[in-house]
Amino acid sequence: MISFNNVTKRYENGYEALNQVEFNMRRGEMAFLTGHSGAGKSTLMKLIMLMERPSNGRVLVGDQDLAALPDREIPYHRRRIGVVFQNHQLLFDRSVFENIALPLRICGYDPADAARRARAALDKVGLLSKEKLNPVVLSGGEQQRVGIARAIVHKPELLLADEPTGNLDPKLSEEIMRLFQQFNQVGTTVLIASHDLGLIARMRHRVLTLKQGRLISDG
Repeated sequence: MISFNNVTKRYENGYEALNQVEFNMRRGEMAFLTGHSGAGKSTLMKLIMLMERPSNGRVLVGDQDLAALPDREIPYHRRRIGVVFQNHQLLFDRSVFENIALPLRICGYDPADAARRARAALDKVGLLSKEKLNPVVLSGGEQQRVGIARAIVHKPELLLADEPTGNLDPKLSEEIMRLFQQFNQVGTTVLIASHDLGLIARMRHRVLTLKQGRLISDG
């Protein structure tokens, strides 16, 4: 599902965020990406999302070599991917339901179909009863679950999460990780960037470790 072949990312100021990174993730696999702050985790995610392009090497997602993908097709590539952020990035001038349904409407879904999918996604994360509330009144864990519902509402093949539990206490963090496991169990490929080594160890999945832009372990 994801393939990095000798990937290096060097910025114009000379900073090398990734150095000859090489790994493969199978379709339907779940893995964690860890490392110190500045190790290259977010850059690796951005390469998958085509928010950045590599300086050298090849990145493949599914059967698509991203180097061959023209800029005009990037929005279609991103629609195959669900993304969960640490800070939720919710719209506080809209209800929980509207936060989930908006991406579908932007993509041209029929309003009735968008509403059905939004409510199904909220049900999966246990928040259907709070669809009419403003996200600002929700707890941090509930806001993160809204962010997850938004990421999976279009049933993506691949789910990326960048430090999704960074602002949560240990109990809530474990609940969020169990949600990711549930999506993985129905076939979604899941890659989670996290620095919470204790939580990662308890989850018992593959761990990719970056250090100063290099992949130093994979197991």
